Amino acid sequence: MTRLVILISGRGSNMEALFGANLPVEFAAVISNRADAKGLQTAAIRGIPTGVIDHKTYVDRAAFDTALMAEIDRHAPDLVVLAGFMRVLTDGFVNHYAGRLINVHPALLPSFPGLHTHERALAAGVKLHGCTVHFVTPEVDVGPIVIQAAVPVLNDDTPDTLAARVLTEEHRIFPQAIRWFAEGRMTLTAQGTVRLSPAATDTVPLVSPPLD
Repeated sequence: MTRLVILISGRGSNMEALFGANLPVEFAAVISNRADAKGLQTAAIRGIPTGVIDHKTYVDRAAFDTALMAEIDRHAPDLVVLAGFMRVLTDGFVNHYAGRLINVHPALLPSFPGLHTHERALAAGVKLHGCTVHFVTPEVDVGPIVIQAAVPVLNDDTPDTLAARVLTEEHRIFPQAIRWFAEGRMTLTAQGTVRLSPAATDTVPLVSPPLD
């Protein structure tokens, strides 16, 4: 069974979505860079081992990442999952987990990498926004895309209302991506893309605003 280590920085709503999805995985540990992350309590109630590696106690990012890797590797994971982990990781960390480090990002990559995605989407006037599950590579938010979900952007949207609509989709597609990984249905191609087996058959287009 695939062993997962989940990294969080806050409440861990995407982590909770994984817990509730009946996935064929073992939750080996939940680790946070913040001792006050509410998601640690959620994991502990389920009997999942938890740990804290406080980034503020390390002299630099590399030292923090080294300590974090040691804590992760102690649990021997097959896959490391970033579920709202709010730290930029060093190349050394990312390369250590190449092909087994997955993140969910609140935008339709490659559009709007980085922070403040909902504000930027509204400012750009896009008609579709959404979320992306992708493998993590040294360059932030450009790794191979596993799955995406789109939502319409409404005329009266605020960053908060748009974020809530996107988060609902995150909770749908993140468990799906982890399931595909656990079932061995995911292949990283030489071109740096993800191929699923069997291929998805849903080809219904999503158009927003809808056609007359």
